[in-house]
Amino acid sequence: MPPTRLLATACLAAAPLLSFAQVTVKNDGQWRALFTAGASVSSGNSDSTTVNLSGEAVKASTTDKLSLNGRAMYLKDDDSDSEQRYAFGAHYQRDLTDRIFGFGQFDALKDEPANLSSRLSVGGGAGYHLIKRDDLTWDVSGGLGYTHERYVAPAIVDGVTRSRYGNLEVLLAEESNHKVSDNTTLKQRLAYLPDLRNSGEYRATFDGGLSVAMTKRLSLTATVQHRYDSNPGEGLKKNDTLFITGVSFRID
Repeated sequence: MPPTRLLATACLAAAPLLSFAQVTVKNDGQWRALFTAGASVSSGNSDSTTVNLSGEAVKASTTDKLSLNGRAMYLKDDDSDSEQRYAFGAHYQRDLTDRIFGFGQFDALKDEPANLSSRLSVGGGAGYHLIKRDDLTWDVSGGLGYTHERYVAPAIVDGVTRSRYGNLEVLLAEESNHKVSDNTTLKQRLAYLPDLRNSGEYRATFDGGLSVAMTKRLSLTATVQHRYDSNPGEGLKKNDTLFITGVSFRID
């Protein structure tokens, strides 16, 4: 497998999509958005093109927040046909008290290189604001979710060859947002998702990103994504890591 393809292998296949430059959040009930683009092109001994596009929109009030996010990836090199990966997510959170909140989420994914024709996930639960300040927030959450997968080619899952698979999962996560300085923000999220249908199998994800503002609307971004799947399917690796740099444009 070419190095460019190893770098981009199935990073979208394991978890909800996130945009890591900080979209502006104000408790006024108005929509705000952030769009990020990143690309790399190489030529010579190896010709390859990689393009990443992502977007996030948020509407918040003093008691709740609705977030929408999506990502598209295009990869083309001289050894194979082009590949595209698409994902969309929605997350709703509502404060029940000053510290406790409830949440619901939906995610959709198409990633044929990872043998996923589609993955649809829904879930919900409750969480707790460990820290809730203007310059730092840190939340922990837990709940239950259901995931249904359809495969491009039949895969061995739970000891049986299947074209589709559905399972209940536990949702455990922690997430923080840091305002390092007036123009620098840091965001990270760690999640652990045990499979309730197949004991001992689980997925784990880590997402982190740094954003440095150049102007009021433009920012430089660097993100890292790591995915672990204890049972990814025949011919697929358990670990995937992706590093992306790009430029974000903010609409407030």
